[in-house]
Parts: sequence; C-alpha cells; structure tokens
Amino acid sequence: MHQSLPASAESGREFVLTVSCPDRRGIVHAVSGVMLEQSMTILDSQQFADATSGEFHLRMHLVREGRALPVADVDAALAPVAAEFAMEYAVHDLSRRPRVLVMVSQQGHCLNDLLFRVESGSLPIEVPAIVSNHEDFRGLAEWHGVPFHHVPVTRDTKPAAEQQLRDLVAEHRADTIVLARYMQILSADLCADLPGRIINIHHSLLPSFKGAKPYTQAHDRGVKVIGATAHYVTADLDEGPIIEQDFRRVDHRMSPAQLASVGQELEAMALARAVRWHAEHRVVLRGRRTIVFD
Repeated sequence: MHQSLPASAESGREFVLTVSCPDRRGIVHAVSGVMLEQSMTILDSQQFADATSGEFHLRMHLVREGRALPVADVDAALAPVAAEFAMEYAVHDLSRRPRVLVMVSQQGHCLNDLLFRVESGSLPIEVPAIVSNHEDFRGLAEWHGVPFHHVPVTRDTKPAAEQQLRDLVAEHRADTIVLARYMQILSADLCADLPGRIINIHHSLLPSFKGAKPYTQAHDRGVKVIGATAHYVTADLDEGPIIEQDFRRVDHRMSPAQLASVGQELEAMALARAVRWHAEHRVVLRGRRTIVFD
C-alpha cells in the first residue's frame, strides 16, 4: 500500500531522494553514508534492481535533524557519490508541493474528484489554474477559488491555443499538466516540450476500445471487465508509459450507461492515484516503462 506523505513540511526538513544508475554493489551503503553525514534519518527506503535493464533504482524519504538544510547543500554532498556511480538523481524538498495545471473538456468527474482531494488535504499538490476548451466548469473552478482559463480549440486555432497553454504553464509555474478528460489531442511538439510532465486518464484498459463511445463498444462486445488507465502523454496517441490502471468486473445485465458510470469512478480513482504518486516522486520513468515505488 502507498503511504501518503505528510500534509505539510517545514522547508529544509523533509526530502525525497530518487536515484537511478547502473546496478552494482555498494550503492545503498554509499548513499546512506552521505545521508548520515548530513544528519538525515531515513524514514522509508525502497529499491529495485532491474535485471532486464541492468539498472538500479532507489527512493528514500528523509528527515533532517538539527537545523534546516537547503536542497543545494544535499545536492553538493551527494555529488561525489553520484559521479562515482554514474547516478541520475534528484532531491525534492517536501515543503514545496508540485504545481499541477488541470485541463478538462465537458466531463467533470475527474476534475471534481481532484479538486476535492486537494481541498481535503489528501492530494499533495497545488492547482494554480484550470484550462478548458469549454465554459462548463468555470463555476466549479470559481467555487474552489482556482483561476479558470477558457482556451477554445479548432483545427485552425490549435497552434495558437497550444502557445497560450505554454504561456499559462509559464505564468502559473506549473510543474505538471493533468488531462482530466480533456478531449483534445496534444501536438507532438507540445508533448516533446514537456516530457514526463503530462498525465492523461484513458477510458479503458489500454490499448482496447479506442475512439468514440468506448462503453458502447464494451457493451457490444460483452466485456467482463472494464477499466481505466493513467499514463504519461507522448506523441504516440494513448501509447505513453502507464502509471496506474484500475478495473472492475461487469456482466451482461449492465447497460452502456451503467458501464459508463462504473467507468467514471474507475477513471477518477486511477487518475488520483497516478497524480499522487507522481507528486510524491514515486514514479521512475524509463523509456516506455514506469517503476512505481509503494
């Protein structure tokens, strides 16, 4: 089970360290030694040696004893070990919550769920803005006190709309974009500009039932399981690395509307988990795969 990080943290007190490097002996010992020298207590540590790639992956949740410590100091202390082991690593101060720009079209179940989780403190992110190609959820955004930006999209205006989105990402200092049932395909250029920073929810267990009316397709095929897939967005439509999937058994008695209702619940839950794991730095993105630490 994934254990949530604390609702808030003092700057320079709690960190998450993520490491990826070629697998060899001594990595954990070396990293732990640096953390000990920095008066860090390891609250949680998880690791994975990937035999298929020869890579080693590590995630540590750390707390600083004594005075607070800037991230730059932790980086500097770790740099010699990182060079020795050819590490890709990142140190995240948990006092700074990721800023997530949410995009939506005309189905609001995922947006509403995310906003409720943020409001209740169960999702460790900030939502600085909501962007939509329709006006349907302006009222919901205003109720939550989140700026709402209406950016219409047509075939002719798509490049200008995507430039406006880039401007909004910069203006709101967004770390991540979440497509909460945003029904527009993002261009390859935009996906390339934001690799590993766009999360989408898909209305099935990929790669089946793509396109229009997925629940009618599922009903017509008499499926016994329906589901949802949260994944990173790439230029290859609905082919990005999968973060989370959820499913439920169904049967012939259920109508397309009932399947859609169940599907919306699964979409909201799978997306919320994917966003939380991304925000808590639990997801390691390696090519077309992800490794998700619990």
